[in-house]
Amino acid sequence: MAKRSPRRRGTLVGAALVTALALVIPAVGPAAAGPSPTSAVPRDDEDDVPAKVKAHTTSQPLVGWTIGLDPGHNGGNAANVSVINEQVADGRGGWKQCNTTGTTALNGYPEHEFTLDVSLRTREALEALGATVVMTREDNEGVGPCVDERGTFAEDSDVDLMLSIHANGSTDPAIAGFFAIIADPPLSESQGLPSLELAETMITALTDGGFTPSTIYEEALSQRADLATLNFSRRPTVMLELGEMRNPAESELMSSEAGRQQYADALVDGVLDWSGPHSPR
Repeated sequence: MAKRSPRRRGTLVGAALVTALALVIPAVGPAAAGPSPTSAVPRDDEDDVPAKVKAHTTSQPLVGWTIGLDPGHNGGNAANVSVINEQVADGRGGWKQCNTTGTTALNGYPEHEFTLDVSLRTREALEALGATVVMTREDNEGVGPCVDERGTFAEDSDVDLMLSIHANGSTDPAIAGFFAIIADPPLSESQGLPSLELAETMITALTDGGFTPSTIYEEALSQRADLATLNFSRRPTVMLELGEMRNPAESELMSSEAGRQQYADALVDGVLDWSGPHSPR
């Protein structure tokens, strides 16, 4: 496998201020099998809006905040194996594979479509609350970005926090639940207590949102040194494995539009909770 230095390759999505009323969400391509993912749909019935979001829609508490969303993987990765197999810097002096294809649900629904759909839904709600939201990718047509670029995206875009959205693929179908990952040992101040507190806030929000904490990670928290996305980030950043795609119940939930909206609602609640005691940069 060819090694390359940690240079920029490809064009990442730039920061852009988009109002909620002007938001147009790109269509997501259909999965090879299973239900087709749907883009976030504006709610006509205010009863469908989570109470915490509804309470803030007039005050827009996230004005001044810039939030990064990193939907894991990409739709073109599987057809470009040589590209995603390139070696990139891991942020700790070693090398890491550029990217992977991700996992799939039991019905064939791919992780890359799940992560994009949840991220688009999350973006829509965050922008309605006044935030500027930037994403490492906005469709399923590309390749990458590589994991080093995903990490440096946080600082390049000067975000206040970043959520890297994923789903896990444990082969044992009995394993269930979501978990958060942070860089350990930290390489910057932001990777220390700020990222830990962000992870704990998101874990609480997901639990309160009705999701099961991981059955394999104590307190649904994993601390790792081998993830370039986390190593390169110089902003409070957490990687969220939102569930197990090989677990029957969670596979069905992730494959449903209602389930993906439920995940997005919990993520928005977590950001609101995090913003309370903090200030944007």
